[in-house]
Amino acid sequence: MVDNRHNYEYQVALDTDTGPARVVRMVGENKLVLEIGAGPGSITKLLTHVSKCRVTALDIDAESIKRLDSHCERAYQADLNDKNWPSILKNDGKFEVLVAADVLEHVYEPLAVLQAMKSFLNQDGYMVISLPHAGHSVIHACLFDEDFEYNDYGLLDRTHIRFFGIKNIQKLFESAGMKIVHAEFVVRNPEHTEFSKTWAKMPKELRNELLKNPFGLVYQVIVKAVPIDAQGNSIVLMDMLVPPQQPSLRDSLRAFLRSHISDGLYSKLLQLNELRHKYFVKQKF
Repeated sequence: MVDNRHNYEYQVALDTDTGPARVVRMVGENKLVLEIGAGPGSITKLLTHVSKCRVTALDIDAESIKRLDSHCERAYQADLNDKNWPSILKNDGKFEVLVAADVLEHVYEPLAVLQAMKSFLNQDGYMVISLPHAGHSVIHACLFDEDFEYNDYGLLDRTHIRFFGIKNIQKLFESAGMKIVHAEFVVRNPEHTEFSKTWAKMPKELRNELLKNPFGLVYQVIVKAVPIDAQGNSIVLMDMLVPPQQPSLRDSLRAFLRSHISDGLYSKLLQLNELRHKYFVKQKF
């Protein structure tokens, strides 16, 4: 059995607290959507087939464009690092919602991309953006251990070239002439992250000090933003409270396995689980 999964293809359960699930819920239903950096369509499928949105998608990867074709109205190949990328959409008009799920950390100039995106919003439109939080306590632990190793996924995805703290995210939107009107934090305890082993070997005293950071458990930030002159009160991310993580049984089992078996075996178990879903569980799409 051959696994032809794309690197950024994953299952999204809408009733969970994950970043992708929150993005889909925040977009809403029956919207005209432009999805920037759609990848192979993990979120696109839900927006189209569950939320009944009409989606136009952009991605840099040719293989992703092929996979997106049956899940959106139009799919264009575009490099966001090319300042001329907006011209690809010159005949597509304005959109109700712009989505960029974990995209801006992959580009050289996130502000320039955000400003270009803004031009495609209609009069009452809004953006839904997710960004990984580089200020998570487990990243501080990695730096203390002098081991800032990139991975295939997560906070240190090897394709990430920009990093954001909470204040940086706020400033990014303000600099683009946008205001944040709603935001949610994806919270992950250190032992539930991909760096749980690094966390476990840190001295207890250090872990306790790192956890004093009020935003140290924020893994991702999901933002709904509108132009500065639009209706709605602006919120300040630094004023938000961080809720505790409420891990599911599945989350706890994954955390236990990640801490007690080798990284290679853990990756194989995840792949087997995803293959089981792909080939033996009836899919909606």
